[in-house]
Amino acid sequence: MDSLELSFPTGFLASLEIGGRLLLAIALAGLLGWDREEKDRPAGLRTYMLVALASALFTIITFEIYETLHITNPSGSSDPIRIIEAVTAGVAFLAAGTIIQGRTSVRGLTTGAGMWMAGALGVAVGAGHYLLAIFAAGLAFCILRFVNFAAPNDKPPASTLLIDESEEDQRSG
Repeated sequence: MDSLELSFPTGFLASLEIGGRLLLAIALAGLLGWDREEKDRPAGLRTYMLVALASALFTIITFEIYETLHITNPSGSSDPIRIIEAVTAGVAFLAAGTIIQGRTSVRGLTTGAGMWMAGALGVAVGAGHYLLAIFAAGLAFCILRFVNFAAPNDKPPASTLLIDESEEDQRSG
């Protein structure tokens, strides 16, 4: 069986399998979102879960549309990859919105990358690549949770407050 195919292509079991794919996407992304939520980041548990759910749903819909078109017009051509490309672009747009650039720093890159990963998990689960998605979620969780040892612990220098002595002298004088 191809991973894109449902184990049970019709009926109640097909609906259960699709529901299982959606739930697995939510659970895997929830693992990543939980870490971000715990660290009080801009995008947390619900955001990650929604990104993965939407990505999985778009992926499932993509293949359902493809199958419907293929059955009704076998000689026609369709390109399901276009919808996955649209999902990727949409998630990248959301992720970019979490990135804040200041004068001396950039914040939110990890949150943005995590959202992009949640989208990829949704696509993988929606396409039926369960083991790939579970393995990738585990790796991503380990990266988010445990790869802090390489990050510098030094905090950026505090802003320097400049006091104009001439103003101070005028007040006291």
